[in-house]
Amino acid sequence: MPLSDYLPQGDGWLPSWQLLVAVMAVFNSVQNFTTLKLTRRIYNNVPPATITPLQARTFAAWTLASAMVRAYAAYNINQKIVYDMALFTYLIAFGHFASELLIFRTATPNPGVISPVIVSTTSLIWMFSQYDSYVKA
Repeated sequence: MPLSDYLPQGDGWLPSWQLLVAVMAVFNSVQNFTTLKLTRRIYNNVPPATITPLQARTFAAWTLASAMVRAYAAYNINQKIVYDMALFTYLIAFGHFASELLIFRTATPNPGVISPVIVSTTSLIWMFSQYDSYVKA
């Protein structure tokens, strides 16, 4: 069986994007379960000791849950509830990282925090603009 048989079969690139972001999120979850190294790069404006294993594991659990919703959306992109849930994962991610940068100031602009802001913003714009193309009422 070719690898392409396992990829989302939906129209356009959005389903593949959902799967790619989900796979990246699984990697991020694994690293948060195993080390604090990358988490400390994101929240780089606080003393390193404040980034605890508990905080990293909680972040990993949230990220893993988001990954599962996005992976499910990759294969069920035309279902309104699934599409909406995936969209909300990006909204929550954007809110979290934007608030850590702008309100709580636990992070300063760096690749670790800018990349999820870019991914969430791109995904939100893409999903809002293509909503009617994918969601069939």
